[in-house]
Amino acid sequence: MHEANQIVAEVLCMLLNTVTPGISTYELDQMAEGLCRKRNSTPAFKGYHGFPASLCVSLNEEVVHGIPSRRRKLKKGDILSVDFGVYYKGFYGDSAVTIPVGKIKNETHKLLRATHQSLELAIEQVIIGNRVSDISKAVQVYVESKGYSVVRQFVGHGIGNSLHEGPEIPNYVQKNGQSPRLIEGMVLAIEPMVNLGTHKVKVLGDGWTVVTADKKPSAHFEHSVAVTADGPLVLSSRDNFSVG
Repeated sequence: MHEANQIVAEVLCMLLNTVTPGISTYELDQMAEGLCRKRNSTPAFKGYHGFPASLCVSLNEEVVHGIPSRRRKLKKGDILSVDFGVYYKGFYGDSAVTIPVGKIKNETHKLLRATHQSLELAIEQVIIGNRVSDISKAVQVYVESKGYSVVRQFVGHGIGNSLHEGPEIPNYVQKNGQSPRLIEGMVLAIEPMVNLGTHKVKVLGDGWTVVTADKKPSAHFEHSVAVTADGPLVLSSRDNFSVG
């Protein structure tokens, strides 16, 4: 799973180095799939429940599951969430990052920074004996302390031989009883989705693209993290690749 997630990390670093005003989201999709296949892996999202592309590309008020398009070209001031997964040697990798396109508004920059920090705080809770709700609480408390809201309709997940496995990893504390405990060997795809305005979202007519109900920006960061005796192990860490 580390190998699979490192392919994902390499693809995301390539995108971080490539995103620039004028490039189309379709071009980014083709680049991501090309590098994925060069590493002898398969794009995990392409064809998954009918999704038509390899890369999820979500712009500005789009939360997740945006579809790449030749017509959609990035502009200065946009934020672009890219979510990518691979299948490699029987296992899946999954990670996401939100990328500023040129100079962005200060309020949007703060949203990205807070969303990334909420992921870091969530990862700190990936300890044997903790519960999923400890992860959820870490995200929700921090995000709401900054005046933002967490998306409730979409959640993180377990990952392994399947792209989406149990348990679900909400970014807010559910009040319907105890959540599962974390045990050694579990791998969790933790992915805060944080909105500048309301937590409410809706799905567009394409059946995939999720947008904020108030059209305000949304940010998304994700890592696949293993529960180990030595604490959290971020399988999709990008530390081995250079950005900028």
